[in-house]
Amino acid sequence: MQFLLALVVVAPLLGAAAALLPAPPGLKGKSPDQAVLRHGVTVTGVILLATVALAAGFDHDHPSRMQATTDISWIKALDVRIHLGVDGISLPLLVLTALLTFLCALYSYFKMPQGPSPKAFVALLLVLEAGTLATFAVLDLVLFFLAFEMVLVPMYFLIARWGGGGRRAAAGKFILYTLLGSVVMLLGLLLIGIKAGTFDMVALATDNGRGLTTSVQVTAVLAIGLGLAVKTPMWPLHSWLPDAHTAAPTVGSVLLAGVLLKMGTYGFVRIALPIAPEGMHTLAPYLAAFAAAGIVYGSLACLALARPGAKGDLKRLIAYSSVGHMGFVLLGIATLTPTGVNGALFANIAHGLITGLLFFLVGALKDRYGTADLDTLAGATGAALYGRAPRLGALLAFAAVASLGLPGLAGFWGEMLALFAAFDPAEGLNRAAYLVFMALGGLGTLLTAAYLLMVVRRVCMGGPRPAGEPELADVQPYELAAWTPLVALTVLAGLWPAVLLGLTDPAVQQLLAGGTQ
Repeated sequence: MQFLLALVVVAPLLGAAAALLPAPPGLKGKSPDQAVLRHGVTVTGVILLATVALAAGFDHDHPSRMQATTDISWIKALDVRIHLGVDGISLPLLVLTALLTFLCALYSYFKMPQGPSPKAFVALLLVLEAGTLATFAVLDLVLFFLAFEMVLVPMYFLIARWGGGGRRAAAGKFILYTLLGSVVMLLGLLLIGIKAGTFDMVALATDNGRGLTTSVQVTAVLAIGLGLAVKTPMWPLHSWLPDAHTAAPTVGSVLLAGVLLKMGTYGFVRIALPIAPEGMHTLAPYLAAFAAAGIVYGSLACLALARPGAKGDLKRLIAYSSVGHMGFVLLGIATLTPTGVNGALFANIAHGLITGLLFFLVGALKDRYGTADLDTLAGATGAALYGRAPRLGALLAFAAVASLGLPGLAGFWGEMLALFAAFDPAEGLNRAAYLVFMALGGLGTLLTAAYLLMVVRRVCMGGPRPAGEPELADVQPYELAAWTPLVALTVLAGLWPAVLLGLTDPAVQQLLAGGTQ
């Protein structure tokens, strides 16, 4: 188990280095470009198998205990250690990251985004995977920061070099926002480490803030929370996200929404909640207020983009929908209750599956039509997607109803649990205020249904194919291979939520009670 977790974290970096080397003669095949893309699929596939084996070997009877741990001294002067481990909170995120990265590599093998050398693309994809997996596996505050920052450079280049129109400005905005937030977050992490005398996240969580004064905790949560909120993204620190998603290539959007946004909310659960509980209790109502505002704001922005004549970009609409969906995650965390935190963790996974699928589908539409403009897609060329490409239309409708939280699909449980928790927040929090936040969240679910159903009606429904219009390619085999796991897991998580909640609940209970065992 120790070897598997170390392999999961280190193998992407080794694979990235190998991708930049010349391919051995026997592996070049007919095309060196295809050889390096095949290398990306192989490496990400091995990492996915390793995470599945890690999940299979995980002690499901004790998910609150850190397992597969490695603890090696790295920088003695600062007491920084290479400390790795996995529990019921981080394990689902590791599997989600490995799955989405493999699916992106597989998709890119058949549909490589336009841009420079595939060597650089594959290497950046693997470095991005390494940073994300390390973020969910490390148990040292300094290592967490390094892993958290590690993903910025590869995502910047994926957007700037392989993106669409306005990609350089969008990439610059992305890295400026996240770097500024990270600088403030680093100050908060250093404050905790210096005041507590250790950077070890397990020891800090077990201490549960007893070695930190209330003022230190509030200051630390404010600083750390600002950096995490930018990455989440929380309204009003979200403005980099729509531009980044609109400009990013398809696989960049999938990984940005499906994996990178989860790093921010994971930091709240892993660091802020157990290490600075008094600081979180003080700032939780403000976090909940921003979360509720983000839910409504994101839904209204999507409604504005979806209306006829608005020239709304479908990728931009889904990006704004992420602001609303991540608002439910933050609202669940801000209740400081096991129900809310479990709901937040469930919504994290559901959002990764569903929004990843949505961005894959919109990328496919853009490949076929040359645009993601809603008015164009809903016009004469795209009005009857059900009739012209029925499988593609059915998948788009499925992803839309999953995103709006239809019972029986993954999107339902996280949002429902977050609203339930807001009805009865932790002791000491203003229940009247949380009831208002719950009502705003409920309004957000109605607005979400409105704009997603509007998108389905405009893009998928309509009259027969106009005379003279060319046939539209339906779902291709490689697309079906990349999307089927996301569909299956969305249904499985919706019908059998106990699989995920059984992992997270004991770990969350232990975390809120005073850290991990």
